Amino acid sequence: MVKRKLIAGLVPALFAVASLANAQQAFYVKQIAEKKVAELPAGELFWHLETFDTKYQAQQAAGPLGLVGESAGKVWLFTLGPAGGASKGGTKVTEIGPVPRIDAKEYLLRINEAGGPQGSATGAHTHPGSEAFYVIAGELSQKTPHGLSKLGAGQSMVGHGTDTPIVVSNSGSGDLRELALFIVNANRPFSSSAQLP
Repeated sequence: MVKRKLIAGLVPALFAVASLANAQQAFYVKQIAEKKVAELPAGELFWHLETFDTKYQAQQAAGPLGLVGESAGKVWLFTLGPAGGASKGGTKVTEIGPVPRIDAKEYLLRINEAGGPQGSATGAHTHPGSEAFYVIAGELSQKTPHGLSKLGAGQSMVGHGTDTPIVVSNSGSGDLRELALFIVNANRPFSSSAQLP
C-alpha cells in the first residue's frame, strides 16, 4: 500500500520534470554563411533574401556583399545593399530594413539559422552590431529593454542596434526555425553574455 502511494505521488512529479525538461531544451544556433568586408555601401542598408534552384546559381548571382547558404531545404542568397535590390535568376522572399549602421574598421556579415522546440530560448546576450530576423516556421519572440516583439512564419523585422541586450525564444506551439542576419564589428567578440533590466 505504501509502495502504491509512493508511486502515485511520483507520477505527477515525473510529468512536471518532463515538461520542464522539454521547455528547457536547447535553442540551437547554426552558422550558415559569413564574410568579412572592409566597407559598407553609403546610404540606408537593407537585407535582400532570395532563393535559387541551385547553390551554383546563387554563387554566380552573389556580389561582394552577398552570402550563400542552405536552410530549410532551400538555397538562399542574402545580399546587403540599398532598397529595391534584386539578383538575376532568384526568387525574392523579402527585404528587411533599413538596418542600423555601425562604424568599424572591418565588418562581419553573418547568417545564422536558429530555433528550437516550444519554450526554448537563448540566454540574454548582445552583439557588436545590428541583427535582423526572418521566421521560416513557428513563432519568434524577441525581448529587449525596448519591450517584447513577436513574429510568425513569413514575417521579418530589424532588431535593435549595437550592444542591446536580447533574449530570443520560441513562443509558438510548434518548432521555431528562423534566420538571423548580422552586420557586426569583426574585431569584437561576436556575442557576449548580458542581463536584461
